[in-house]
Amino acid sequence: MTQPQARRTIRELPDVLISQIAAGEVIERPASVVRELVDNALDAGARHITLRLLGGGVRLISVEDDGCGIPVEELPVALKRHATSKIDSLEDLESVATMGFRGEALAAVNSVSEMSLLSRTEGAASAFFLDGQTGEVRPAARAIGTTVEVKELFFSTPARRHFLKSENTELAHCIEAVRRHALVRSEVSFAIWHEGKIVEQWRSHPGEAGWNQRLADVLGEDFVASSVNIDFRSGPVHVRGRAGTPDAARARADQQFAYVNGRFVRDKVITHGARSAYEDVLHGQRQPVYVLYLQMDPTRVDVNVHPTKIEVRFRDSREVHQAMRHAIERALAVPRAQMLPGGSAALPSSTAEDINRSFLSPSPNSAPTQSAWTQRGMAFGASNTSADSAKAMAELKALWGNSHLNDNLNGNLNGNLNGNQVEESKPAFTQQAGANSAPASQTLDASQDWPLGRAVAQLQGVYILAENSQGLVVVDMHAAHERIVYERLKNQLDTTHITSQPLLIPASFAATPQEITTAENCTDVLLQLGLEVSTLSAKTLAVRAVPTTLAQGDAVELARSVLAELAQHDAATVVQRAQNEILATMACHGAVRANRKLTLDEMNALLRQMEATERSDQCNHGRPTWRQVSMRELDALFLRGR
Repeated sequence: MTQPQARRTIRELPDVLISQIAAGEVIERPASVVRELVDNALDAGARHITLRLLGGGVRLISVEDDGCGIPVEELPVALKRHATSKIDSLEDLESVATMGFRGEALAAVNSVSEMSLLSRTEGAASAFFLDGQTGEVRPAARAIGTTVEVKELFFSTPARRHFLKSENTELAHCIEAVRRHALVRSEVSFAIWHEGKIVEQWRSHPGEAGWNQRLADVLGEDFVASSVNIDFRSGPVHVRGRAGTPDAARARADQQFAYVNGRFVRDKVITHGARSAYEDVLHGQRQPVYVLYLQMDPTRVDVNVHPTKIEVRFRDSREVHQAMRHAIERALAVPRAQMLPGGSAALPSSTAEDINRSFLSPSPNSAPTQSAWTQRGMAFGASNTSADSAKAMAELKALWGNSHLNDNLNGNLNGNLNGNQVEESKPAFTQQAGANSAPASQTLDASQDWPLGRAVAQLQGVYILAENSQGLVVVDMHAAHERIVYERLKNQLDTTHITSQPLLIPASFAATPQEITTAENCTDVLLQLGLEVSTLSAKTLAVRAVPTTLAQGDAVELARSVLAELAQHDAATVVQRAQNEILATMACHGAVRANRKLTLDEMNALLRQMEATERSDQCNHGRPTWRQVSMRELDALFLRGR
């Protein structure tokens, strides 16, 4: 049996031990030191920063800058705990505009390494050197600026060294720390040396053009080429930067850079806001790429959340989330076709109006695909996957409780789903009444350089082949038309209220405290989704009503799923996502199916509508709808020019 230890007296900890405890929070690895020292260099107004490393940063970290320097009388103070020039009062803390401000980093680093400072200010006769261990100060030679050297990191806490990774891994983390600074400070040049060899160098590029060049230097030309510019204001939040197209998405979230007032942050609000903008244009679990800068009043964001300063807290997280989402959504809404030569061409009104009359019913044997929300929610009402068009339309009406869906929605969806309403003998839009009606082939000017080109053939009843000024365009006709129908349904549906059906016997279940809290706080949102969930006891919830079309499913599982979504994400996005996922399934019913033979007029009508439809580059499930094959690529296939 373990004997109780004798009581120890309460006493103050030694300053060195306090600093070492602080170092445990601030200094995780060499990259943490690099981040803190580069922060200080930027705050000092540096325009050239050089990082020198040995042993991946364990044996040596040296940061040289050409900033304003530190006066000789302030050098010893700089290594004391909670000593800083960045803030002086609570008001300063609540409106921090500098990278550093806590006054902990240098003292913490000095307590777990052999540290020295060499600095010179303007007008000083010489530079001065400070030994962090002995406190000795002596004159030395150096130009204006500061050099901080950190040797043998964690020498005084050897157990910490055991947690470090290989030299190459630690080097990679150090480079990443500088890269994050480089992406936001294009006017500053950065150089990284390791073991006497330069491994990265980014020259300064002032101005807006310089910022684009810096992105290309750090992330590669491909990132700039496959991303769209963002410049969006929403109330007090200004979002700038570049967001990658869905085609540029990656398997890992390793190219997602978000900055708040110039500070790199990791924040769930920002991450979820960005991700939600990609919801119906990304395939599977692919991760978007972006570099985004949020500018806002410093008093609306708290950066004093964690010693590493990489976490923040917003006064109004909803406004930040919505700004991020809408900024990216608007940028991605413009089809890439509009960016090709000829992309500014106007869409002929006849083809824009007639596209949804141009296609016949899906094959009776084809099965619609379902998105993640639909697979989770529609499983509770299997009738939603029925290929019967009349039933599908009735369910759509019932789902939103709208007895007078507008005529375009009725006409467009029925026209797409019910093949008996359209004759196969000729293009549908040539059947319009009126002496001035003309086939699409007459509407399209032969001299017009359309972004997606002019249709020339159909391949295996699946792909449309078109010719434009760049070469060959290949279009997945089902995927493209699915997106067109989906966007039309979203625009034409005029209510978000989902009708519900009361359960004869309420379904009760044992709920977690979080589920009960969410149910109580989100009653109105649940009703919008067609769910009525009430509290029976401190540990029990009851489902009293479910969406009409899901009445035959498992009410408890449906409620748990929705409550989990509401607990994690903004309530408004849950409602919209539920609506959009259901509409996506309806659009899949309405889109032209594979093996459907189209005339050239129908193909051209589809191409023209793609050029005018938002997010038409991806289908509802995130797959691409078209690809460009350039003449150079075609020439390479046949070895032309060799």
